[in-house]
Amino acid sequence: MNIVGVLSGKRKCLLAIAIAFSTFGNAQLVTYPEGLNTGMPHNDDYTVKVREAGGEWKDVFEYEVQVDMDRVQSASMVQFDIGSPVEVMVKKNNGTIQDVKIRPLAIGIQHTVNHNAIFFTLTRPQCLSIEFNGDRLHNLHLFANPLETETYTESSDKVMYFGPGVHRPKDLPNTQIQIPSNTTVYLAPGAVVKAKLLIDKAENVRIVGRGILDHPIRGIEVTHSKNIWIDGITVINPDHYTVFGGESTGLTINNLKSFSCKGWSDGIDLMCCSDVLIDNVFMRNSDDCIAIYAHRWNYYGGSRNVTLQNSILWADIAHPINIGGHGNPDDKAGEILENITVRNVDILEHDEDDLLYQGCMAVDCGDKNLVRKIINGMKMKNIDDFITNEYIKNITVK
Repeated sequence: MNIVGVLSGKRKCLLAIAIAFSTFGNAQLVTYPEGLNTGMPHNDDYTVKVREAGGEWKDVFEYEVQVDMDRVQSASMVQFDIGSPVEVMVKKNNGTIQDVKIRPLAIGIQHTVNHNAIFFTLTRPQCLSIEFNGDRLHNLHLFANPLETETYTESSDKVMYFGPGVHRPKDLPNTQIQIPSNTTVYLAPGAVVKAKLLIDKAENVRIVGRGILDHPIRGIEVTHSKNIWIDGITVINPDHYTVFGGESTGLTINNLKSFSCKGWSDGIDLMCCSDVLIDNVFMRNSDDCIAIYAHRWNYYGGSRNVTLQNSILWADIAHPINIGGHGNPDDKAGEILENITVRNVDILEHDEDDLLYQGCMAVDCGDKNLVRKIINGMKMKNIDDFITNEYIKNITVK
């Protein structure tokens, strides 16, 4: 008898979680062979294998991701989950190895070279860029996630489940899937969802898993909502933002990975949002990676209490971080952006030719905005002087 089949609702979900814990409780390395059957493009530039120390090598799927709007190129991406140290092999399939960089350099990962392959050890979950011979446009993005602590095997009254394979909205040609309040959306490893996830006037929504949102108009849109949690998924080449927040509160974004290569394809853009935590994200975008604004479109009220930490940003154009550009010029007093903290953030690239869009963190106080109480703890070699005036106040650089 199928025990799961005779249960319903919450009991079914709880059993699925328990089964997942018993199945993966002893596994300290989880790869996703389901990625081979999703129709996602494969990049042959590298062959990547991973194993527990002294164990059997496991293949991982090398996804093709497009980067850099100025001259769109195909880079590579792999991901897997670890709970203990693992050994990694990366074989370069084209040309010889003259130089290798594993970034962020501050992590200090040591590697060895054997012919056209490199070997190194990861002791904990990390996001890395592996670059051969100085090539940052055809590099390998390696995402070693933490082990999943919550999984599901089917949908229920409070769970929207996307299993391995390709998923589209049921009401085509619609391009979005709306998520109601009190719902957990689970994207299983190997799941590819070709749609925007829309959270509008909702609360207590969680989007979790190891699946992919592939080429949506936007990745996840959160408007007029509260208590939203996004964790573990990857968004590949949306037409617009990866995550858009409008007049929402209590938004947590953790372990999100993002690639974009089109105009206005920002990473995470927040309009009039408060109580936001962005933690442990990797954003490679062809516009601002993180943008924090006040009023824009139908969203009012300013932005406050936003923390960005433990993250890696890579802006192929525009700013890694942009604060304050949009506001409400029709408001007599303007709007306020305040209590914004940036700490332990690595900037891997800021490749911008236009002087007006240069700067790892821009504080642009337009449209009568008042920007105040910003703490900047980014990792940079050189920091230019900040200019403060009546509209930009209390900026601390650590």
